[in-house]
Amino acid sequence: MANTTMRRQGLMALAMACACLLLCLAGCAANGQSSNGGSQALSQSSTTSETIGIIGAMDAEVDSLKSAAGANSTTTIAGMEFFEGDLGGKRVFIVKCGMGKVNAGICAHTLIVRFGCTKVINTGVAGSLDDRIDIGDIVVSTDAVQHDFDVEAIGFAKGEIPYTGLYAFPADDELRAAAVSAAHEAAPSIQVFEGRVCSGDQFITTKEQKDAITSNFGGLCCEMEGAAIAQACYLNDVPFVVIRAISDKPSETEIVDYKTFEPYAAELCAAIVEHMVEQ
Repeated sequence: MANTTMRRQGLMALAMACACLLLCLAGCAANGQSSNGGSQALSQSSTTSETIGIIGAMDAEVDSLKSAAGANSTTTIAGMEFFEGDLGGKRVFIVKCGMGKVNAGICAHTLIVRFGCTKVINTGVAGSLDDRIDIGDIVVSTDAVQHDFDVEAIGFAKGEIPYTGLYAFPADDELRAAAVSAAHEAAPSIQVFEGRVCSGDQFITTKEQKDAITSNFGGLCCEMEGAAIAQACYLNDVPFVVIRAISDKPSETEIVDYKTFEPYAAELCAAIVEHMVEQ
């Protein structure tokens, strides 16, 4: 315990020294910038009305939404195409972020800071972590956690983001309720579950992997983007919800299930998001 405490204190001291250096560098850089740059950044991030950002990792998860929104302009940032359109009279930005947490975090932050999104919805497919939840069922997030984030060696809980006291990021209650309602209305024959979404830069294929995640975090489904989007929204004080349709269940037939059901599950989830936004 003493060694752990000393290591954490040492890391904090090093972090403070690095922060001081960065502040000095930032001050030098600021002296060389014109005031126009700051004004432009402010205008880009400002918004006077509701703007909804919708993120999917793959084309199948966003294509139908882009068609429904009648995307009228496209902006490319960090290799991602942000489509601006309209759903139910609401301004929306729809984007395929690509797979993985880094892509998802960059995407969510860009939606908020560059395009002024006031709410963020993550749509897509996921693997079931609960035997009750079958292929085609829907999971709406209560919170999201990074199941592959682990710095236990320096004294933090598995999944905990250091020096925040957090490892799970809560979804917005109103968005969650709206998602559940939309799912029941758009797909009345489908089961809808509310619970934890577990994210990691891994495609979970075995029962052993599934059991490791559920023993550490619980959770109803696993995927690769939701918790990164959740953390970016949390840091920017913007409400979010993750909506996932189940495309597979960790087992010996995982890959077969995924390839077979992913298009259907992606379309189903997109239809629910469209219905949710238009209400």
